[in-house]
Amino acid sequence: METNETTNRRRFLESLGALTAAGLAASIADAGDPMPLADPARELRPSSADLGSLYADVQRLAANRPYEFAFSSNRFRDIDEFKKASRDKLFELLLYRPEPTPFRAEVVDRVERDTHIREKILFNTSPHFRIPAYVLIPRNLKGRAPAIIDLHSHGGMFLFGKEKVIDLGRNHAAMTDYHRRNYDGRPTATELVRRGYVVISIDAFMFGERRLIMDADLKHGWDRARYSLDDVRVLNQQCRGKETTLVKSLAWAGLTWPGIVFWDDIRTVDYLITRPEVDRERLGCIGISMGGYRSCFLAALDERIQAACVTGFMSTLRPMIQAHVDTHSWVHYVPGLQKYLDLPDVATLHAPKPLLVQQCQQDRLFPLTGMRDSLERIADGYAKAGVKDRFTGRFYDEPHIFTRRMQDDAIDWFDRQLRK
Repeated sequence: METNETTNRRRFLESLGALTAAGLAASIADAGDPMPLADPARELRPSSADLGSLYADVQRLAANRPYEFAFSSNRFRDIDEFKKASRDKLFELLLYRPEPTPFRAEVVDRVERDTHIREKILFNTSPHFRIPAYVLIPRNLKGRAPAIIDLHSHGGMFLFGKEKVIDLGRNHAAMTDYHRRNYDGRPTATELVRRGYVVISIDAFMFGERRLIMDADLKHGWDRARYSLDDVRVLNQQCRGKETTLVKSLAWAGLTWPGIVFWDDIRTVDYLITRPEVDRERLGCIGISMGGYRSCFLAALDERIQAACVTGFMSTLRPMIQAHVDTHSWVHYVPGLQKYLDLPDVATLHAPKPLLVQQCQQDRLFPLTGMRDSLERIADGYAKAGVKDRFTGRFYDEPHIFTRRMQDDAIDWFDRQLRK
């Protein structure tokens, strides 16, 4: 029960609060400054940029900054000097070049299919990683055959890697859909082996059997065959959200994500040439999207690649700053690289050996002007190296996809380069 004393005290405090609020309001009014200090006037305009209003600042910073190691400059006397300096710089920036370690390769599964034999293997790429791969070998092979490193794409699909380019016969429903949307229903490695090539494909770091799984998702287990499509969606979303965490963690470890990916690809070549089925003088690499990116850098960094196909990943990079940054994964960023080389310069490191670049006219991951300019830049580089006829650049009126027609063109091109 409320006493008179309690009631009086409550009324006094309420009155005091009202007086205080009124006094504060009066003080603000008397000061003639009822609003916070105003910002200076500024005209606001839409930028249509991933970085919004800060794009203009970045654009000014990027303007008139030459690529210091561009082959088009007068820095290098010839293609060999350009390649030596640029490769050394690339390895320096990638921050990952461990001492080679024994492969200790192990065949963990072997399946015979109509056109080929599929081996699942494990091998060491460094003291830090033992990685899974599929090797596809043509049936009834006589003698050593040309071989292709088929580099899988990103496509927002982290739960699968090497399976993206291979028809296993019994594919997860998520892969059946992925093959349809990205490879026109015909994964490239399976078609390459049907055409007589030995093919190898590994899981890149963060993909497939090297994917991330969070504590909260342990309940799903490890066996992807048991995952529903909804499980795949949820777990992919987790991985996608952890790309930044991976890059930050590796940065604190003094490493880069692309450095690990590219080193594993190089070591895949090292392993491949130990295979008795493989002619080490006839090696190629291929990929679309992130696979095209990996193919570009593998050809740039490894002299043993005799012919390279880059599909769905080529543009000059400065035009991409405005509206094609958020469309790309963190794996596509090598810190400091663009001080020295643009992406077409990286591709030119493959000269004087044959290079095929396939562009998708409707590709929304790249600006059309950047895609066109990149082909001109590579063509100029090959011409300067005296091998203009060894570069082929083609546009297809397609979105971001590796269609059967594009695959057929690429394999026919490989036949001309590797089956002479």
